[in-house]
Amino acid sequence: MVTLEAQRWVMRSLPFSVAMLAALLLTPLAGIVAVTLNPNEAVASLERMAAPARPSERNILAPLFTPEVQRWSAQIWAWARAYDLDPDLIATVMQIESCGDPFALSSSGAIGLFQVMPFHFGAHENPWDPETNARAGLSYLAEALRRANGDVAQALAGYNGGHAVIRRPERWSAETRRYVYWGVGIYEDARRGATESDRLQEWLEAGGHRLCEQAARRILR
Repeated sequence: MVTLEAQRWVMRSLPFSVAMLAALLLTPLAGIVAVTLNPNEAVASLERMAAPARPSERNILAPLFTPEVQRWSAQIWAWARAYDLDPDLIATVMQIESCGDPFALSSSGAIGLFQVMPFHFGAHENPWDPETNARAGLSYLAEALRRANGDVAQALAGYNGGHAVIRRPERWSAETRRYVYWGVGIYEDARRGATESDRLQEWLEAGGHRLCEQAARRILR
């Protein structure tokens, strides 16, 4: 209100061209005047302006993911746009599936960065290629999320145990339950921009560190 009165005074007192310039210059003072008029509201506004942006607002991953996953940051962001997925969710899945190792191979035969089963690939596709692996894995994840109506826990269960187990917790294996436990905890920490995750640390101590050590050796080769 004070700024508006100042603008009116300027318009009445100065030549038109000069008045317009002065009025424009006065406009940014509204935020400063607000501090005097309503201190609590102004402080809250300034705090929001000063608060650091979440990782998903800065085009980087949450800092809690291990270095082996962080090195895929640029690709993860590209995949997030291509498959309409949260990059921190993609990073969470990569973390617990392969820890960023494109050559990971499980005892059940799952392959690559996103540990995709061979039957998801065409006859002439290379499942070890990161882009091909991401296409198969993230398409499956996106469909799981759609079937789960956006419920991340259910989608993670579907990614690990197959879409048929979505909203059927009685059909979740012990492995799927662990997968959801790790995934939901890590993802929630990532969503709030945490620099560390107790759940990720649990996963590492439960055996994930071996996966990351393997990924680090292969990345450095």
